[in-house]
Amino acid sequence: MLNIIWISFFLLAAVSALYQIFFLGNPDVLSQIMDATFKMSVTAFDISIGLTGVMALWLGLMRIGEAGGAIAIISRLVAPFLNKLFPEVPKDHPAHGAMIMNLSANMLGLDNAATPLGLKAMHELQKLNPEKDSASNAQIMFLVINTSSVTLIPVTIFTYLYQLGYPNPTELFLPILLATSCSSIAGLTAASIYQRINLLQPVIIIFFLGFFSVIALLFTYLLSIDKVAMQSFSLLLSNGIIFSIIVLFVLLAALKKANVYEEFINGAKEGFSIAISIIPYLVAMLVAIGVFRASGAMDMLLGLIDWLCRLIAQVLDWLGIITYNGGPLTFIDALPTGMMKPLSGSGARGLMIETIKTHGPGALVSKMVAIMQGSTETTFYVLAVYFGSVGIKKSRHAVTCGLIADFTGITSAILISYFFFG
Repeated sequence: MLNIIWISFFLLAAVSALYQIFFLGNPDVLSQIMDATFKMSVTAFDISIGLTGVMALWLGLMRIGEAGGAIAIISRLVAPFLNKLFPEVPKDHPAHGAMIMNLSANMLGLDNAATPLGLKAMHELQKLNPEKDSASNAQIMFLVINTSSVTLIPVTIFTYLYQLGYPNPTELFLPILLATSCSSIAGLTAASIYQRINLLQPVIIIFFLGFFSVIALLFTYLLSIDKVAMQSFSLLLSNGIIFSIIVLFVLLAALKKANVYEEFINGAKEGFSIAISIIPYLVAMLVAIGVFRASGAMDMLLGLIDWLCRLIAQVLDWLGIITYNGGPLTFIDALPTGMMKPLSGSGARGLMIETIKTHGPGALVSKMVAIMQGSTETTFYVLAVYFGSVGIKKSRHAVTCGLIADFTGITSAILISYFFFG
């Protein structure tokens, strides 16, 4: 599947380039494509090198957690739920602890911690994988949950909105939470259908009821405080939990008389090698995405979607279902951010900021792109990094399930924006 997608990016870019050269008279498109090719290869290398220090830090801490028994304790607490979603993984396997830590970091919006912990989990799952070049069911389920992960407190998005002059970013808390929940449920359901996992089991239902109860309490509290207090609380909660875990890991390891320093060094060495190993896979994916954007293929695709949506709106108007005056549709201006999100997190973030600056922070489309930004993750980046780190070449149904989650998240963001602010 990844092979087909990679080839498709280049073929679509070639078609777009030929169209611009011979029909639009734009020979500069080839220069733009080549610039994007080299820039994205450098970007991929920079990202990988940037991950090296973070990977060394978190995998060193994970090794301390394993030595002190903290990871085993956490795993046993969540094991009943994980055993249902990951039946292939033994109950006391180290993968459980790494997955729990990764999902917790994602929920708290801590990307720098989530990625190395996710890579650690992928390596542990690879040890159980009988076909080393093909993704296992457990690896696919874990990846899909990551690409559609629920973020309880989208601190990064709120920070950008504050900087852009958005008067009350906390009003987007519930819309973002609803959109990312829809994305997660869709991805989880799709993967479960492929893998024939019953999601209506009591353990899974109880877990989700408890999870959404915590969300409801958190939302109620955040509504009762002002935006400055909300930002302080978010940072305190996120950073406080993570630092407490670090201290707990070190303390338990020390009580067990483990050599904490040596354990950290051994884990850090593992993190360094993993970060270096993903460079070729990240270069391949980011270069393809860069060429696709620079060639104008994405703009052509957006133009086609715009035309189809206007046609549908005209038909619905003719049937008397809606009233359409032939003007631009609001969500069309938000689609570049939505379409970029599965491809590039930084690209989607840039488009979100550009849209808000163009239309103003109070516009419906500005709220829509902010909700889109928090609704889902960067599927192709996660695929390249996570599968690339363990040498997986056959992704099986991972791309399909990830894109289902993305499509659901973006569609939900549009509908939720209209419901709350339209």
